[in-house]
Amino acid sequence: MAGERSARFRRSILIACLAGGALLAVIGIRYLLVPESAARTFGVPGRPVGYELHYIVGVRNLWLGLLAVAFALLRQWRALALWFAIGTIVCFADAAIAASSTGRLPQIAFHIGCGIACVGLAAATWRIGAKGH
Repeated sequence: MAGERSARFRRSILIACLAGGALLAVIGIRYLLVPESAARTFGVPGRPVGYELHYIVGVRNLWLGLLAVAFALLRQWRALALWFAIGTIVCFADAAIAASSTGRLPQIAFHIGCGIACVGLAAATWRIGAKGH
């Protein structure tokens, strides 16, 4: 009986995690497709005059950075590999955004360099995780 309860609990947690991740992904997609509407729904003006969106990016980077630190400290190699693999996509997307915005080479190069580093770290952490270390 306890094993069945435990399995149900794990399944419920899995469903909640999947739903939370899917919701966050949908919010991200909405920000990409209809940014002004998404911003208003989030609680900031469609075209902020202050630093609201900077704070959103700052909080996103803060929690994602701390997540990577936690994965590293816990030696969660495959989680780190996935984190860096997704980070690769984000870095190259940020480079494209910077290129279409300010077009300054140092910022574009920074994001491309980070993307290349993410590729290497994703491969390295995957290898360590595959070996079971």
